[in-house]
Amino acid sequence: MIQELTCIGCPLGCPITVEINEGTIISITGNTCKRGYDYASKEVTNPTRIVTSTLPVSNRPGKMLSVKTQTDIPKSAICDCMKALKDVAAAAPIRIGDVVVDDVAGTGVAVIATKDID
Repeated sequence: MIQELTCIGCPLGCPITVEINEGTIISITGNTCKRGYDYASKEVTNPTRIVTSTLPVSNRPGKMLSVKTQTDIPKSAICDCMKALKDVAAAAPIRIGDVVVDDVAGTGVAVIATKDID
């Protein structure tokens, strides 16, 4: 099986071709750097994403806090992550990097603030 990807590892956006046989990577071509190779390998075997969202700030009516997962999570866990954040509100003051949710949707990954709110 051949899988065509566009690399998101750097701004070049290289077209990458991955040849797979029975779940084993046979070849990866088209990447111009190691990040492209690593991205393609991970994307076809265990795709992950960083999830970004916004949450209301409970003690600042109308204010929203931008948040993200601290590291990438399995792509299959994105919906569970968003469901887990559905009823979460943060309380100010909040600083960039503060943990808002410790272990979102059982992924072992924290959700952190991406801006300051006094």
